[in-house]
Amino acid sequence: MKRFVKFAGSLALVALALTAFSPLPSEAPLKPKKSKWVSLFDGKSLAGWHNYLGKGVSDKWVVEDGALAYSGGNGGGDIVTDKEYGDFELELEWKISEGGNSGIIYRVHEDPKFRSTYNTGPEMQVLDNERHPDAKMGRNGNRTAGSLYDLIPTSDPTAVKPVGQWNKVKLVVHNGRAEHWMNGKKVVDYATSGPEWDKMVSESKFKGWEGFGKFSKGRIALQDHGDKVWYRNIRIREL
Repeated sequence: MKRFVKFAGSLALVALALTAFSPLPSEAPLKPKKSKWVSLFDGKSLAGWHNYLGKGVSDKWVVEDGALAYSGGNGGGDIVTDKEYGDFELELEWKISEGGNSGIIYRVHEDPKFRSTYNTGPEMQVLDNERHPDAKMGRNGNRTAGSLYDLIPTSDPTAVKPVGQWNKVKLVVHNGRAEHWMNGKKVVDYATSGPEWDKMVSESKFKGWEGFGKFSKGRIALQDHGDKVWYRNIRIREL
């Protein structure tokens, strides 16, 4: 009996020691949790969006065949999400008109101090590469469809589909890095802050822009560049 009690006591001491050196739940390694997908466009209305620095949405932004579309011409303005996002995964499909130009801009800081969405937010380019002059401007194709506009070209220019076809894209922003995906291919990967980012910006048209890429949270924007463009199946999940 004494041997049993002594053995049981030893087990208790071992268990106590293990408990003492085991991390408490609050000390356990943190793993980012993906939230549920949330639709940013219901296919019927422009709920959840507003014009940058405005209220409501210009009538040049319309719902057309289940897509959120810019009908073309001047004066519509960029639209932004009502909600701000920091780290996220965004998926959508876009289709551009012949010779068209638009863009998906993120971490937009909405403040009258900044005239446009692109004054603060980096842009994933939306473009007709064959006909719009922007495709041949910039450096090494860093203004073509899918690129980080004026900063990094896509690794595969052939990943984009021709005018009239839908392109499925994904933008992942997490833990100081971002990825652009187009039709199942990762075409751009970069740091969103730090020395690598600062060097890129210093060699681009954004050099000296006070707020460009400086905000860790902001709105998602769809750009009015005067050309017809369509977006659909827009959804996001926070990371």
